[in-house]
Amino acid sequence: MPLSNIANRFIPVFVILALIIISSNDTCGQTTVVSGKVVDANTREPLPFVNVFLKGTKSGGSTDFNGSYSVSTSERCDSIRFSYVGYNTVVKAIKSGTTQELNIGLSQGVELKVVEIKPGENPAHVILRKVIANKRKNNIEKLDAYEYEIYNKVEFDLNNISEDFKNRKLIKPFSFIFDNIDSSNTNEKPFLPVFISETMSDVYFRKNPKVHNEVIKASKVSGIENSSVSQFMGDMYQKVNFYDNNVNIFNKLFVSPISDNALFYYRLYLIDSMLIDGYKCYQLQFKPRRKQELTFTGNMWITDSTFALKQIELSIADDANINFINSTAMVQTFVRVDSIWMMEKEKIVIDFNPVPVEKKKQTVMGIYGRKTTSYRNFKINQPKEEKFYSYTDNLKVEEGAGKKTKEFWNENRHDTLSKNEAEIYKMVDTLQTLPIYHTWVDIIQLFVTGYKVKGKFEYGPYYNVYSYNRIEGNRFRVGMRTSNEFSKWYELSGYVAYGLRDEQFKYKFGFRSFLSKAPRTMIGMYYKNDNEILGQSQNAFTTDNILSSIRVKPLRNLTRAKEFSAFIDYQLFQGFSAKLSFYNRELIPQELKNTHDFEYLKLDENTMDTTVKNNLTTSEIRVTTRFAYNEKFVAGVFDRASLGTKYPILQSQYIFGIKGILGSEYNYHKLVVNISDRLHINPIGYLDYIIEGGKIWGALPYPLLDFPGGNQTFIYDIYAFNSMNYFEFANDKYASLTLSHHFDGFFLNKIPLMRKLKWREVVGAKGIAGSLSNKHEELILFPGFLKSLNTKPYYEATVGVENIFKIFRIDGIWRLAYLNTPGVPLFSVKVSMQFTF
Repeated sequence: MPLSNIANRFIPVFVILALIIISSNDTCGQTTVVSGKVVDANTREPLPFVNVFLKGTKSGGSTDFNGSYSVSTSERCDSIRFSYVGYNTVVKAIKSGTTQELNIGLSQGVELKVVEIKPGENPAHVILRKVIANKRKNNIEKLDAYEYEIYNKVEFDLNNISEDFKNRKLIKPFSFIFDNIDSSNTNEKPFLPVFISETMSDVYFRKNPKVHNEVIKASKVSGIENSSVSQFMGDMYQKVNFYDNNVNIFNKLFVSPISDNALFYYRLYLIDSMLIDGYKCYQLQFKPRRKQELTFTGNMWITDSTFALKQIELSIADDANINFINSTAMVQTFVRVDSIWMMEKEKIVIDFNPVPVEKKKQTVMGIYGRKTTSYRNFKINQPKEEKFYSYTDNLKVEEGAGKKTKEFWNENRHDTLSKNEAEIYKMVDTLQTLPIYHTWVDIIQLFVTGYKVKGKFEYGPYYNVYSYNRIEGNRFRVGMRTSNEFSKWYELSGYVAYGLRDEQFKYKFGFRSFLSKAPRTMIGMYYKNDNEILGQSQNAFTTDNILSSIRVKPLRNLTRAKEFSAFIDYQLFQGFSAKLSFYNRELIPQELKNTHDFEYLKLDENTMDTTVKNNLTTSEIRVTTRFAYNEKFVAGVFDRASLGTKYPILQSQYIFGIKGILGSEYNYHKLVVNISDRLHINPIGYLDYIIEGGKIWGALPYPLLDFPGGNQTFIYDIYAFNSMNYFEFANDKYASLTLSHHFDGFFLNKIPLMRKLKWREVVGAKGIAGSLSNKHEELILFPGFLKSLNTKPYYEATVGVENIFKIFRIDGIWRLAYLNTPGVPLFSVKVSMQFTF
């Protein structure tokens, strides 16, 4: 897979929180401040959500996910109390009116064990069952209509910044940014804010017919002017609803602590009852029953009359099988609006780090991702008129949303910015004026996109500069396209390549241009004269990618394609696009000298002699559609990366071949329909499937038939038949099925050694059934190596391990049909690279 695709998929990112800082009013002279860390006395593991109270005052709090706490009061006090379910309560003396540090180790007590063996039912289970019974009533999705205003603030901070890092030569030009390091919060490591975004939007929901619209009316993103980024920072992309049985975080489904089957995944304890905002609430604590499952640990407060969530504080279980995350914390609070509890505030923080804490031998710089969200101006069951709602564009950015004044934000944001947050905008603006900053941007862009940016032009991609195959020999290529500085409305591009063995030039050039950006409408026109591999998957590396130079079986043939194409691509509405294209192609066989097994041979039925046909010419009109309901994108100027959808994706392509236009020799019709989806099956991971079918009407020479995608490289291709050669089979009618189940460590987590490695199992199967009519051979004889699937289907099976060193995957592939074909691998091992949480 090209590096640009890998980077686009490694996107993903839900980010999050600001931890609670307890401050006090200076009404009685000196302030008492106590901070420190609470750990298990035996294991020395940090204890999150330990209750901390200053005795004799109303001040208190709880530890964060690292076991850290900070409490303060201006009242006189001489002791502090630590309590945690299953542990002995500890009271320690403190000095009033001073700032002090106090680290505590709690030992496990016997009270919890005594409670567990009493006859009768755990009272926490009784309360949970009532929560589950009332979920539908308390879930806002049961309302006929609602609307609210939402304010989102997302921030990224660097943490663990060492003095050695600050003093590095490459960092010196940016040294001024370290003046903004924040070390005021005793619950966290010192951090450097480097990115902030704010959005304000109005959200409208109606149940029947169901529609969910969001209008972003103000957006402010440090260093970025991009409406799709503003959309990503809105409400719909990042919403976590614990009333759902499973919640999607980092594209993984975590079991909600109030899931219908929560007791299968969690141990629950009734801790206390208390008044919160005048409502009596039960405090329940929950912990995972088993290690490394996608679960949470934390506390929730349940109202005693409606059994709704009033507040929930949680973190992802420390040993959950998830990459690049050290720790998390999330807080949601709810307010009663008429007959329903609406979310009022949400705060989330995630500590990203490439190296797990337990494996660190030295301090490694990481990233805090924070999200703070607040809701207000609620309206319940007051639907708008029918014409108000949009069914085709449920997420819009108002014109001018990104150009709101400082005065607007000061007046309308729900939450004031801290001094450091306000400085981020200024810091990023200053960074963008530094030449060294643009140098780093260029280096990153070179790695991600493959292109080197220089002024109004971009050169690349670098992974196509050199390649090798037996027909062209050593191949060199130089490519170029215009940059965004040249134009943000149209792009010119092209390349020239030369093979030292075949001593021939190849090239491609053309343009693409927007007609409109709302709705997204693009046209383009290209001419190509280059070699292709017929019979490889659309996801495969290009023929001249350097990674495709090493193959399991050397190439013996290529097809020279002289191709003119023109298209118009139109997004009818969000999630549905259509593309109308015209292609004129001349195909010329290219093969090793003196092999003569890839020639286009015609048989004269009268003389039974064969003659060589030098080329084939076709002209086609193609109509391609894609429907992915509620699909989201993050877009660049010309290209965009899909953030996916939870619904199936439907794609189709209809091709009409027209004889007599620009030398075209054939009339025909082709139709291909494809459906794909991901099915989450907790607790055993998720299943990806692809179902595809196609049919050809009319007689065609074999290079124009359908070829199942083969793979002769060492790289695993999820869309190809990895034990099939290129050009091995041909069809004029077919149906295929691809299944790939990712267990996410369900079995390997049970093995102690594997649990530490966090490897994940994956199994798969692929099959295709097809047929091929003899009428096609009347035009051109089939080569000896080409077969049909008329007698039986082709299928293969895969067993693999992924998440090796967090990025590698190794698959063993068994070929299960057509085993007697010479030169095909009955078993092979292939590798691939992927970035997933």
